[in-house]
Amino acid sequence: MDLKNNYRNRDGSRLTITEYKKRRKKEIILHLSIVGIAIILIIASIVSITIKLRSKKNTDTQAEVTENDAPEINIVETDIMEPESEPEIEEEVNPFLEASEDAASFFSGYDISISDDSTYISSENVLSNYALLVNLDTGNVVASKDANVRINPASMTKILTLLVAAEHITDLDDTFDMTQAIGDFVFKNDCSAVGFSVGETVTVKDMLFGTILPSGGDAAMCLAEYIAGSQEAFVDMMNQKLSELGLSDTAHFTNCIGIYNEDHYCTLLDMAMILKAAEENSLCHEVLNARTYTTSATTEHPEGITVSNWFMRRIEDKDTHGEVMGAKTGFVVQSGCCGASYQISNDGTHYICVTADAWSSWRCIYDHVEIYDVYTS
Repeated sequence: MDLKNNYRNRDGSRLTITEYKKRRKKEIILHLSIVGIAIILIIASIVSITIKLRSKKNTDTQAEVTENDAPEINIVETDIMEPESEPEIEEEVNPFLEASEDAASFFSGYDISISDDSTYISSENVLSNYALLVNLDTGNVVASKDANVRINPASMTKILTLLVAAEHITDLDDTFDMTQAIGDFVFKNDCSAVGFSVGETVTVKDMLFGTILPSGGDAAMCLAEYIAGSQEAFVDMMNQKLSELGLSDTAHFTNCIGIYNEDHYCTLLDMAMILKAAEENSLCHEVLNARTYTTSATTEHPEGITVSNWFMRRIEDKDTHGEVMGAKTGFVVQSGCCGASYQISNDGTHYICVTADAWSSWRCIYDHVEIYDVYTS
């Protein structure tokens, strides 16, 4: 029997073979779709039943957990949820910017002036034409004699050279080779010197102590070129520091040594504050307080060079009603013998004394002794 004869059109006519195949194809697709839908419904039912069974099982399991077990589960969950904290990064502190122990006792800032309460230094035993005594704990000018007159600070300049250098170094053991140009400059200007040889490799530490103790022009120039590349660039840094201290209206430097120049000047009030700033720095305080120092051994100087701060050595056995803890001297013809010193009195008060225009280095020392003796007691 030919099945296709059972399929007719609505008008009763029989289907052609092509029409028959199309109709059968539609029927097969319809039947397969029905079967597919049925299978999907069956699978969905199975999944739904499985989920319900697992949920019930989990609920039963949680109910069986004892109270002692519960905190352990919570602790684990807390550990997982908490984000890891980032480690704290400690800032590196530059050891060469550390404050000295005495600095905490000093008054804040660098603004001092002569007031009506300041005593005029009239002692016949103080022969320097300019003199000043400042109480560092209060910021008061205790006594003065023309301390606000402009002078050439001579080698007291090197206190600022030391301070600026200390604030810009990173390694005391780093080195610099003494140059012929520096040697010629020091010789031409008749500067005092440590005695470094041309080509000698000098450490930063040797340059610092060499600048202050023997007032070495060679050491000061080496520091300037080591830090800034030239004396001119270093002097710019020195004047910038004067500006930071609020002293630029009355102080201006043209070199790092203290060589006389009309544009190289400050008052005794300025120099007192420069010394205060240096004494506030731990490294500067150490250098200014040293009596003697021996430089590192080199090929040129196998045993090093031993240098002294003669002001410190000569004043230490004098009665100043305290102890002088740091000092720097200077001399140029135009300003005579000068000196700036820092003292802690017997009662714990901190003082700075600055003098200028004495006729000898010894006279400068005795003037400081007299000022401490008369005006701090």
